[in-house]
Amino acid sequence: MRLEGKIALITGAARGIGFAFAQRYVAEGARVIIADINFEGAQVAASKLGEAAFAVELDVTDQQSIHAAIDKAVEKCGHIDVLINNAAIFTAAELQNIKRDDYASVFDVNVSGVLFMMQAVSKHMIETKTKGRIINMASQAGRRGEALVAVYCASKAAVISLTQSAGLSLIKHGINVNAISPGVVDGEHWDGVDQYFSQLEKKEVGQKKAEVGEAVPYGRIGIAEDLTGMAVFLASDDADYVVAQTYNVDGGQWMS
Repeated sequence: MRLEGKIALITGAARGIGFAFAQRYVAEGARVIIADINFEGAQVAASKLGEAAFAVELDVTDQQSIHAAIDKAVEKCGHIDVLINNAAIFTAAELQNIKRDDYASVFDVNVSGVLFMMQAVSKHMIETKTKGRIINMASQAGRRGEALVAVYCASKAAVISLTQSAGLSLIKHGINVNAISPGVVDGEHWDGVDQYFSQLEKKEVGQKKAEVGEAVPYGRIGIAEDLTGMAVFLASDDADYVVAQTYNVDGGQWMS
């Protein structure tokens, strides 16, 4: 029970990786706030976890929504110990076909959402003198460019940079900021990615996912549960001296 008594707010937690984090955190003794733009889905997810979880509606692109979700979490739980910035969206296109609206949408969720969630939650942590933990979800895509994924790659590179800057800024308040950089992770997200590549590279549906899975040195594509151990570690007292780092959890796909 490494997180016993901790209160964690996880964005984009109605499904996928976010829900896997919530499940593991509850198993480790935490209370979890399932925050998602899909409030109905968040309620369903919370109901699966019992009394240790509850749902809030959250649109990370809307400042009023951010403050309302945090206020509700604090009203329910008293404070927030851990924030996981997991909400993200994906797009892919040839460089010459990138649309300004798609670029703006991805950066609004993946970058601005992370920044302003960190800002709002860290203000609360400072006011309550909470030695908090903030965990951002980066990506292997943020470590290098990809020909068809310029916007998403750039957004995740920005998350890595924000993690470094926020980590250096907030550690003086006793708030540790770090990030997790997954590789390919099976599930709804990569099913959507696969759909993009099936169109852009003229591949059969499922072919791209199979190819990238076979290329993972570990020998298989990742699953959401592969990431939960790092999320527990970074939220625990064991990570007290870890500041502004981005950890690769990708089966050996990237070394840094």
